[in-house]
Amino acid sequence: MTLTEFLQHLANGVSLGSLYALIAIGYTMVYGIIRLVNFAHGDLLMVATYVAFYGMILFSLPWPLAFLLAVAVTTLMGVTIERVAYRPLRDAPRITVLISAIGVSFLLQNLGLVVFGGRSKAFYVPPFFAAINHIGDTTVPNLVWFIPLVTASLLLVLIHLLYRTRIGMAMRAVARDLDTARLMAIDVDQVISFTFVVGSSLAAVGGLMWGLKFPQINPLMGAMPGLKCFIAAVVGGIGNVAGAVMGGFVLGVGEILLVAFFPDLAGYRDAFAFILLIFTLLIRPTGLLGERVAEKV
Repeated sequence: MTLTEFLQHLANGVSLGSLYALIAIGYTMVYGIIRLVNFAHGDLLMVATYVAFYGMILFSLPWPLAFLLAVAVTTLMGVTIERVAYRPLRDAPRITVLISAIGVSFLLQNLGLVVFGGRSKAFYVPPFFAAINHIGDTTVPNLVWFIPLVTASLLLVLIHLLYRTRIGMAMRAVARDLDTARLMAIDVDQVISFTFVVGSSLAAVGGLMWGLKFPQINPLMGAMPGLKCFIAAVVGGIGNVAGAVMGGFVLGVGEILLVAFFPDLAGYRDAFAFILLIFTLLIRPTGLLGERVAEKV
């Protein structure tokens, strides 16, 4: 492999890793606040891409407006899911809420099959994202630069939100101890709803970036990316935003370099994520940046 080829693969790995990181942040935020693995998070990606797709096809919206509509609708759906499927089970055993999350995921997938049909559809990629840049002998589409830029920008906004605002302080208090936060007159329900607003909007942006990078959409498209991003969150240390970002990059860059150095193993690309998960749990169960938290009895 030449240096040019390596740099090209590395750029693709960073782009994919930043996409994983963007989606993994949504997983880790919800888990960090209410200790729930929101398996419906991956399916919100699918909802965002279909809203944007039909916004452009049926209503002839320009793509920036269609993308904004997709983020708004997906965010509203995320908050609705929290109110209907998770909030009534707030004081139930965790396994009950987890089963509810799995049920919501299957519901969204099958609802998508009924409403949108099972056949894949071509997602519109604006010419700006498809444009090719030549850097020496390396060819890089604009999208490869755009995705890490979007992820970095949203991460900075999120860090400001968490550490420089009152709602961010409340979110950290609820994440530390939900019952004590209630005693301190923090509106826990409002904080959790806001967490789903942030997480769902990140899922929507991630879904749109996914649609641009892999421009074929179908109702089951969120399952594997959702699972991989959950793995990225666990590898980095679920509940830790920086860990989710690190896990996303480890998974994305690792996947691309695996295929680059061992082309015969390209068919095992998805298996790499699960092998990475197993090794991480065996060697460091709390993830790369996770902290061991004692269970209260």
